[in-house]
Amino acid sequence: MAAGIQLPDNNETIDLQQQVFRLQALLEASRQVHSTIREEEVLESVLRIVVRELEMAGAAFPRTGHSYGAPIDFIPVPTAAAGETADKGISTQSPIVPVFPLTDRDGRRMAELVVATPDDRPLTIYEADFLEGLALQAAVALENARNHKRNVEFARVQQDLDAARNIQRSLLPQHLPKIEGYSVGYRSATCYEVGGDYLDILAQPDGSVVMAVADVAGKGLASAIMSTSFRSAFRAMAFDDMPLDELATRMNQHHWMDGEEARRKYVTAIFLRLYPQLAEIEVVNAGHNPGFAVHPDGSTCLFESVGTPLGMLPGMRYTTERCSFPKGSRMLFYTDGLTEAFRGDEEFGPERLMEHFSQCPAPKADDILDALWTAIGEFVEGGPQGDDMTALVLCRSAEQAA
Repeated sequence: MAAGIQLPDNNETIDLQQQVFRLQALLEASRQVHSTIREEEVLESVLRIVVRELEMAGAAFPRTGHSYGAPIDFIPVPTAAAGETADKGISTQSPIVPVFPLTDRDGRRMAELVVATPDDRPLTIYEADFLEGLALQAAVALENARNHKRNVEFARVQQDLDAARNIQRSLLPQHLPKIEGYSVGYRSATCYEVGGDYLDILAQPDGSVVMAVADVAGKGLASAIMSTSFRSAFRAMAFDDMPLDELATRMNQHHWMDGEEARRKYVTAIFLRLYPQLAEIEVVNAGHNPGFAVHPDGSTCLFESVGTPLGMLPGMRYTTERCSFPKGSRMLFYTDGLTEAFRGDEEFGPERLMEHFSQCPAPKADDILDALWTAIGEFVEGGPQGDDMTALVLCRSAEQAA
């Protein structure tokens, strides 16, 4: 025997062997509980280990309804003040039915493992030590399983939202009508995956073109659903070739009749009918941001609201405003996401939008929209988009004969 080494007596040898066996058993138990990513299977695995391998009379997770083995007379989970041992998690009030809490990384209790011993005897120190280690491993596996479930559910929701976003984008005008002597363009960007802004451009049999920009109250999925409903009603009525004031009146009543939930998602909208040959535009503003036209002589035409938002009050009547649209004129309709872009506490605002729009040297609609989006982006200095942003620009060529 080497010097300085003392052989353990028989009792110490037995303790060391039991410790090795306990560690081996705990390692195997840990492998079993971590072998699945389903919460139910984690709990069932723990119960089988307790009853089959530790040879307890029964075990259960009362909060989840999972149990195994003989029936257990459940006891309330004790608090530390009521006698819960902080280091072991065993109730000192009821040694016959020990309770082992499973807590997450932040200390929140997810479940409790309740154990029934054979013949109602107390747990041995080795059994208690093993169960404590098993509870720790089970808690990690249970939290991982729940996180995985949440991740799967989030991925499924995200997939649905991505599909909804693609569908909503497909409902925007895919082919703009070609109007000789005019250019028309739009830009729409949602704050979230889907949004409540709506824009449409419809050529009419008489040669006129009907356009609409609308904004459903709120943001997100609920507003997007209402926007789709608004689109269906607008297209059905617009193709009937009715006057714009009548169209707005009917849209208001239609939205109101959709019920209380729809009324909470009222819609601000501005409608336009362009008469290309007459070089005139007709506008109805139903509670929306003012639209404006800028003429080559520097004069402007402001299209302010002539009534409440659609769906807010029943029986509303709306009126139209008509003005000329001579060569070199340009017009802008937009939702408030453009003017309510912020840099700190400073708002981009309608005055700044009007200035950039009227002074933009670009003659075509798409180029003007690019310039507006660039100006807003530079203003917010990379800040997050706080609302849906939609704009429609109509320009008449300066070279077209009046």
